[in-house]
Amino acid sequence: MQDTYIFREIPSQRPNTPLLDRIDAPAQLRELPPENLPQLARELRSFLLWTVGQTGGHFGAGLGVLELSVALHYVFNTPEDRLVWDVGHQAYPHKILTGRREQMGSIRRKGGLAGFPKRAESEYDTFGVGHSSTSISAALGMAIAARMQNTGRKSIAVIGDGAMTAGMAFEALNHAGHLHADMLVILNDNDMSISRNVGGLSNYFAKLLASRTYNQVRDGSKKVLAGTPNLMALAKKTEEHFKGMIAPGTLFEELGFNYIGPIDGHDLPLLVETLENIRDLDGPQFLHIVTTKGKGFAPAEADPIGYHAINKIEPVPANKPEPVAPKPASPKYANVFGQWLCDAAEQDERIVGITPAMCEGSDLLAFSERFPDRYFDVAIAEQHAVTLAAGLACDGAKPVVAIYSTFLQRGYDQLVHDVAIQDLDVLFAIDRAGLVGEDGPTHAGAFDISYLRCIPGMVIMTPSDENETRQLLHTGLVHEGPAAVRYPRGTGPGAEISQELTSLPIGKGRRIREGARIAILNFGPLLEPALRAAEELNATVADMRFVKPLDEALVLELAEQHDLLVTLEENAIAGGAGSAVTEFLCANEVTLPVMHLGLPDRFVDHGKPSELLAECGLDAEGIKNAIAGRLERMLERPVSAAK
Repeated sequence: MQDTYIFREIPSQRPNTPLLDRIDAPAQLRELPPENLPQLARELRSFLLWTVGQTGGHFGAGLGVLELSVALHYVFNTPEDRLVWDVGHQAYPHKILTGRREQMGSIRRKGGLAGFPKRAESEYDTFGVGHSSTSISAALGMAIAARMQNTGRKSIAVIGDGAMTAGMAFEALNHAGHLHADMLVILNDNDMSISRNVGGLSNYFAKLLASRTYNQVRDGSKKVLAGTPNLMALAKKTEEHFKGMIAPGTLFEELGFNYIGPIDGHDLPLLVETLENIRDLDGPQFLHIVTTKGKGFAPAEADPIGYHAINKIEPVPANKPEPVAPKPASPKYANVFGQWLCDAAEQDERIVGITPAMCEGSDLLAFSERFPDRYFDVAIAEQHAVTLAAGLACDGAKPVVAIYSTFLQRGYDQLVHDVAIQDLDVLFAIDRAGLVGEDGPTHAGAFDISYLRCIPGMVIMTPSDENETRQLLHTGLVHEGPAAVRYPRGTGPGAEISQELTSLPIGKGRRIREGARIAILNFGPLLEPALRAAEELNATVADMRFVKPLDEALVLELAEQHDLLVTLEENAIAGGAGSAVTEFLCANEVTLPVMHLGLPDRFVDHGKPSELLAECGLDAEGIKNAIAGRLERMLERPVSAAK
């Protein structure tokens, strides 16, 4: 494997990068002599370490594809040639090389660079990504368009071995092989999960399989043997067996791809030579590279999961004060879920935990260790996760699907057809509901109330704090039928958590504060800012708990006693919890002003969660001002006219 500088700590000062500083576009990169590329890669690695240390953000994946990023922009004519990154965690080196080097200090900040490729940000970001396993489909679409336009433009998809676990990736591979599309798929294998060890022999054969000589002989032999079908079939079988002996690519060959690899993804000269050979080949090509996540930074190489992303590294003051004993950290909502699932599983052996590759994010690690026979990580396969749960429920298990709101969108058909229509006993623990901050709109859970509320038989719960989350999770578990509990990313207000596993009455909310004229109906974690706004407005506050079934008696009671109802949710207003309240009032011929506060009808960009809530008018000040403005307009006419 190629020698590379190994960093053991993140630079505190901007590193000296004279070669990198000359690269403001890939065209300048392509002017460098090949012998300068390793030096450029070393400078790029040190700059990436420094800049992520300044801002925080995704980390290990970018280090792993740093040499590949240099090689791709060196060999291919980007942006004319289309480079599509999968997921986008690994795109930081790509951003640095494509004119955004000096903007990296703004990444994931409000108004700054996005943490993922974004078409509106750069012509080099050919496809916006956030969810995994989309790159091959998108690159295939671009390859078909290039064929239709007869441009000769190249299409390249870079996909990780984790993203290859999704069915969508194989659907695209199958279609590309069928069309004999001119495209390149690069499998970045950083877990050694589907490859043998990389060594001199495999590198040699990869160079052989990508060489012009081999492919000229291969194509020439096909022409010669075209008139003798039996010999042609024999030659094809011989080639397949030969490749099967030296490389793990038989599956991809059967899908119609010319498989090359595996090769060392950190050997920059080898990458450049291989890509230059592949660039001129016709038809679908598949290059398998093996990399190390976090390459070049020793702590990240040792702990690739822990260093998937890092927080901003704060400078240590010169006169460091005496350390103060930290307050006990409040548990995150995900921690509340993880502890509840373990506690519930101790009492009920039917409980099964399912996750689509989000073990750590959903805090299922303890459950997986304590109940390994009842834990299923299905990889990046959300559709399968939902239908697997349906199958388990058919035969008496109690499946709990731990899934991010934005990822459940990918399993929506299965939720409707396989779970809801059959009224199966599946609980969905929906994490990252609402705005998620720096990851932006691809990861925001802005629509789950809307897309769940229209499904017959669904129970939808919106806890307002940590204790409510624990109790409503248990309520959903005890309920027989499909149910969902949505909770946000991060920590809550610090509510005391009861260790008892209590089932709350289905469809019943609670009054939290008594006021006059105005009633705020809160659905979810915005209860604290709602109460602060209510103090200044002297408003009633109800924590509704359930979107479906709605506490109709409580809604009627509040409507009779107040002049204005205000619904509050961290979900799209369209079709959300507020819509449920209005639909109920209309159905019961109750005429009353109703104000809906929630996420606007647009995609909310990235930034700190507090900034985004303020932007959407969902902090205490925004809630107060919106209600006060509405009340002022109401006072301009008699109250009786409003009713």
